[in-house]
Amino acid sequence: MCEFFSVPEPQANRVQLYTTVLSLLAIFASKRWSLVARWHVNLVYLLTFFVFVYRDLYPLTTLNERPLDIAEGTLLWIKITVLFAVGVLMPLITPRLYTPFDSNNPMEPNPEQTASPLSMITYSFLDPIVFLACRVPYLARDQLPVLADYDYAHNLKLKSFKYLDVFAKAKESHIGWGFLRVFRFEYTLMGILVGLLGLTTFISPFAINRLLSYLEGDKVTTVRPWVWIVCLFMGPLVTSILYQRYIFFGTRTLVRCEAIITQLVFEHSLRIRMKAETEKVERDGSLTELPTSQMEHSCENTASSMTSTIEEEGNSQDTTLVSNVPASVSEGSLLVKSPSIKSTSPKSTTKNKEALKKSGSPTGSSSASNLVGRINNLVTTDLGNIIEARDLMFVLVFVPLQIVACIAFLYWILGWSAFVGLAVMILLFPFPGYVAKRIQVVQEGRLKKTDARVQTVTEAMNMLRMIKLFGWESKMQDRISEKREDELVWLWKRELLDLVNGNLNSAFLKYAPLNASNLVYTVIMKQELKPSIVFSSMTVFDLFRDQLFIGFYMVNALVSGKVSLDRVNDFLKNTELLDAYAGKDRTLFSDQPRAGDERIGFNDASFAWSAESDGSLTPSKRRYQLKIEHELLFKPKGFNVIVGPTGSGKTSILMALLGEMHYLPNGPSSWFNLPRQNGVAYAAQESWVLNETIKENILFGSPYERERYQKVLYQCGLERDLDLFEAGDETEVGEKGLTVSGGQKARITLARAIYSPAQIILLDDVLAALDVHTAKWVVDKCFSGDLVKGRTIILVTHNIAMIRSLADFAVSIGTDGSVVAQGTILEVVGIDKSVSEELQRNEEEIEMAEEVLDKVDEPALPKSGGKLIAAEEMEEGHISWESVKLFFIGLGGNHPALFFVAFLGGLLVVEFINAFQTWFLGYWASQYERRPASEVSVFYYLGTYVALMGLSVILYMVAFVVFIYGVIRASRHLHSKLVESVLGTTLRWLDTTPASRIITRCTQDIRALDGPLKDGLRNLTEITMAMLTRLGAVVFMTPMFLIPGFFVGLFGGWVGRIYMAAQLSVKREMSNAKAPVVGHFGAAISGLTSIRAYGAQEAFVNMSMDRINRYTRASRVMYNLNRWVCIRIDIISGLFAAGLGVHLVYFQDQTTANIGFSLNMAVGFSGMILWWIRLLNDFEVQGYSLERIQAYLTIEQESKPTARGLPPAYWPASGSLVVENLSAKYSQDGPKVLHDISFEVKSGERVGIVGRTGSGKASESSLTLALLRCIPTEGDVLYDGVKTSDINLDSLRSTVTIIPQIPELLSGSLRHNLDPFDQYDDAALNDALRAAGLSELQSEMDDNKITLDTQVSSGGGNLSVGQRQILALARAIVRGSKLLILDEGTYLCNCFVDHKTDNAIQSSLRHELGHDTTVITIAHRLQTIMDGDKVMVLDAGRIVEYDSPANLLKNKNGFLHSLVEESGDKQHLYEMANAKHSLQS
Repeated sequence: MCEFFSVPEPQANRVQLYTTVLSLLAIFASKRWSLVARWHVNLVYLLTFFVFVYRDLYPLTTLNERPLDIAEGTLLWIKITVLFAVGVLMPLITPRLYTPFDSNNPMEPNPEQTASPLSMITYSFLDPIVFLACRVPYLARDQLPVLADYDYAHNLKLKSFKYLDVFAKAKESHIGWGFLRVFRFEYTLMGILVGLLGLTTFISPFAINRLLSYLEGDKVTTVRPWVWIVCLFMGPLVTSILYQRYIFFGTRTLVRCEAIITQLVFEHSLRIRMKAETEKVERDGSLTELPTSQMEHSCENTASSMTSTIEEEGNSQDTTLVSNVPASVSEGSLLVKSPSIKSTSPKSTTKNKEALKKSGSPTGSSSASNLVGRINNLVTTDLGNIIEARDLMFVLVFVPLQIVACIAFLYWILGWSAFVGLAVMILLFPFPGYVAKRIQVVQEGRLKKTDARVQTVTEAMNMLRMIKLFGWESKMQDRISEKREDELVWLWKRELLDLVNGNLNSAFLKYAPLNASNLVYTVIMKQELKPSIVFSSMTVFDLFRDQLFIGFYMVNALVSGKVSLDRVNDFLKNTELLDAYAGKDRTLFSDQPRAGDERIGFNDASFAWSAESDGSLTPSKRRYQLKIEHELLFKPKGFNVIVGPTGSGKTSILMALLGEMHYLPNGPSSWFNLPRQNGVAYAAQESWVLNETIKENILFGSPYERERYQKVLYQCGLERDLDLFEAGDETEVGEKGLTVSGGQKARITLARAIYSPAQIILLDDVLAALDVHTAKWVVDKCFSGDLVKGRTIILVTHNIAMIRSLADFAVSIGTDGSVVAQGTILEVVGIDKSVSEELQRNEEEIEMAEEVLDKVDEPALPKSGGKLIAAEEMEEGHISWESVKLFFIGLGGNHPALFFVAFLGGLLVVEFINAFQTWFLGYWASQYERRPASEVSVFYYLGTYVALMGLSVILYMVAFVVFIYGVIRASRHLHSKLVESVLGTTLRWLDTTPASRIITRCTQDIRALDGPLKDGLRNLTEITMAMLTRLGAVVFMTPMFLIPGFFVGLFGGWVGRIYMAAQLSVKREMSNAKAPVVGHFGAAISGLTSIRAYGAQEAFVNMSMDRINRYTRASRVMYNLNRWVCIRIDIISGLFAAGLGVHLVYFQDQTTANIGFSLNMAVGFSGMILWWIRLLNDFEVQGYSLERIQAYLTIEQESKPTARGLPPAYWPASGSLVVENLSAKYSQDGPKVLHDISFEVKSGERVGIVGRTGSGKASESSLTLALLRCIPTEGDVLYDGVKTSDINLDSLRSTVTIIPQIPELLSGSLRHNLDPFDQYDDAALNDALRAAGLSELQSEMDDNKITLDTQVSSGGGNLSVGQRQILALARAIVRGSKLLILDEGTYLCNCFVDHKTDNAIQSSLRHELGHDTTVITIAHRLQTIMDGDKVMVLDAGRIVEYDSPANLLKNKNGFLHSLVEESGDKQHLYEMANAKHSLQS
């Protein structure tokens, strides 16, 4: 065979000449041929090198062969060295040329694209970013490597959509096949890698077997022992290289797959019929969008869940697409004639209906209510399931190959006894399965208890201000603690089952098969148990067991992924599309619109919310169709109004014009048209804003023109609002407009439409969310202003009285969806009685609103610098010791020393016993070397071994139980402290901290304590003890290896430290980049109608691509950093094991058993280094929950209750109130908002508080807060003769009741709202409801009658504002407080409370409260206070008037006198004041 590889001299010369020519060609030829020549010459040198390897290096590894060319002497080794350098080393270190994805658009290359092969294998191209992270506290986004061009979103779309998207000419097949085509190269390569990986995994156990066999005196072996030692290093190294390359391609595919799926869903969403947006429930005459809570919940969970993934999991979303809205839709006019489309459903709709039938849905029913939530679930939950199933090749190639190889290897060394061990393992597998089922049952129970606690916590945090004002802190804490205890009981059960399951897997499934095989091998087969057999079979049995677990896990993941992929495929193939996309060819209608047609309207056409044959269900469970039987033309360049009763479907006309509804032509003359060539703007009733600044929301991509912009702000009434924000129009509106009020959000949406250059403006009841004064301003300044002149306005409205003078054309829609009347507004009013009645109601509402004293549309939450409240804290560097100590103190409780000794000592003893078990196996095997097999007592050694295993299990269980007990104690303690801290904080802190952030601390961060954090600490502690034990065993057997072990640990720690510095920064950036992707996706989906109306699809796609690219950039770096650390730790681990092997074989006289034991310990120790670093990193990441909790334990606090602060038992006996020199400010370092106020209120008096016009209600609100000590105060307040400063806050607030502007209600029954802590019986509660006036508003026969069992949604969303006010008043009556503070609020300004409800509330306030109950009313109407005992006028925090109304009216220069004189109901107000004065006198 060697002669076959001999190279005659002439042939060698020809090879040299050939390589010389190729080398010259590589230097002087063109780029393309130079590359070919270079690779060819490298191949020639490599093959030549392999010839010399076989001839001259391979013989050196054997005991009986010599190199063939040894006669050449030194020249031979020079040749081999040179060939190695030019044939192996040079190609490995030569950087690759950058090949752009698009040769016409080259970009800055990512280091990955130009790295040499060696750098790619070792991931050294990441060295700069790793070492940079060590020098800076935090890696900024622009410091990360640039994104490779083939990972850019638009390039991924170009590569993949031709196989996936039918609109890009893809085949009508399942997208799973399309993805296999897209990633065919990656999956082929990954299949090859895992195939090789399955074989290289056996290099180490095979090398250990051969090495120990040699030391045992095996005469058959012809290979030198150093070869097997080299294999101990090269085996794990090659395995690591192959595995890391597999993960490299897997994570790269993962990120790309996420981007592509998100792109597909996003692009398809731009085409679907958004029934959830257009099927609406009418509230006050116009259509209101359905809530999208599913979508919001999905998105929120995504910013927290999908970014906290396991090491190899990642998330990236990409919504790149070139808008597929044809130019004729976005730029031309949409004129549809009946021949263009028939009323038959398109193919996709037919499929959809079939799917609905299969799922059991009623025929013709619509899935509109959950469509938005479904879409967002596709790119969150389903996308997560799909990428979890990415390891297809592991299941198809690696696991079967490993199982076959394990069986073959075990049979080779153990004979048929191996099958006994395998059979025992398979028979024991049902036991962990049974325990897993029990765990599932317990977990379900635990999740129910967790849900109950989370619901209570969420409700409490959302109502935290009310809880504090009512003095309910201690009671609410007790309720939350009770829920927490219920949850911890189930957590204890779950952890005990986990303990049982862990012992089954780690002890019985690991050792029982090995013991069974050894027993059969020695007792039945009468074979000698040698160390070479023991240690190698132990490793392979572990491999076999691992493959079974991996197989079961991955099959489940594949099934889940397939189900989710089917859901995505169903959405892409079967979701109903807009008519513009639903043709057979999935393009626009065959009849193109006529150019220049300026008509706006319909002729003989019908429209439905769905393409289903019988239309679609509306949320009110009725079928609806818009029917235009004759011609309906809106007036171009005029003001057009759409009116009609509640539920008639006025919004549907706008939706039909925009193409959002399904077109059903009634005949050959049918058509509808909306010219788009000059632009269309649209303002939805449910205002839609982006999470950007106010200015960016108004501009919406249009160029900034200062003069026009300022006019828009003025005419839309936004100037005054912007003055209230410190950052003005640079204020961020927040997600879903969090930082602005409903009225402000509506005016921002209107301003966007007015500012746009569009010639046609569609407005969907934009006045509904505005109070009468603001609505009047908009009508007078905006609708009558110069910015709308010459533009076509189509307005859906109920405010007929306000706009009737502007309307050029009006159309009335009946409840059956048909046109009742059209023409001028007077003509429509004369024909349609419902419109006439609506006009009369409008006039009454306007008249009622004129009584309002002062209305300021205050921002929901004033911000500093335009940012969202207080910026979320971001951790930098490592977790602080204070935070970890907080957890450790909780673990130890009152006896920390006892806890840590029991836990740490127990684990250390367990690991020592485990190591001793391994040594004992070798000792048992060594007995066959010392004496005949018949003298070796198998049952003695086996019994001892089993006893050691049992002792280890018992001690581990004890240590585990101690640990879990400590965890539950720590979790209970931290949760209690956190809730106590939040409940005890100040209102000022609550003003700057969103409730969602507080809820996250009490839910997500507490969940981390209960789960990932405690698991991470336990695993980290276990692996630390295991590493110390294994290193100790190696050092004990080989003392001189203490120094190498120390340096290995030192190097591993150093690599881990710099890795964590980089990875934590990149992981934070990845997490920060993920939220905008999901948030933008959710915002775009919820505003699809607006986006399509503006024709802004492409702009939103571009914004999404920017966010996607940012996320992809961070995620690719994060995953590659994991590869970087893995390969380095594996190298140093392999060197340590191989070095120990060299020492034990060549430099120390040890028994074969001890050598096997030492190698086993060394391999175990070195293999754990990487996991230790990873676990430490994960623990630190989860530990940030501790830091966040720690931060909330140190927030500012109100004074705590004391024994001295308890009031007398009789207090308060009256409602008398004396205030002396009271000053107050919102914060300790803030300006005063009240200045030396002094006044007296006698028990039972009714006092009204008003503010001077233009001053808002700041003074009145601050007075309320000061009376309850909610803000820092100076001076004295005496309540029933007792200083409030001497009384505990909860005692004070529990005796005072506040009815806020918009009362906050809890979710649950009405009984629960009136009496949250079960202190009163039903009779008292019903009496309170009657006294509050509820019985006057509902009859006995009313089907919707409110009772104590009526369920109230969170915040009282299912009740009107008036009903909520009545319930709040009833709650005050139940409490029986001697002091009642009523903030009359602005609900009357918005006309949400009718006269009947208002009269019921006012009557109850006057007659149903106790005669000794003092009522202080922050008034917005004169009628409320003119029959009161006294009126207080505040201005800039000072009292300017305070007396009875009659006396104040005598002052001709007084503020109250001037208000009454300006009122349209002056005479009645004077009569009220004088009547009250007469009664008092």
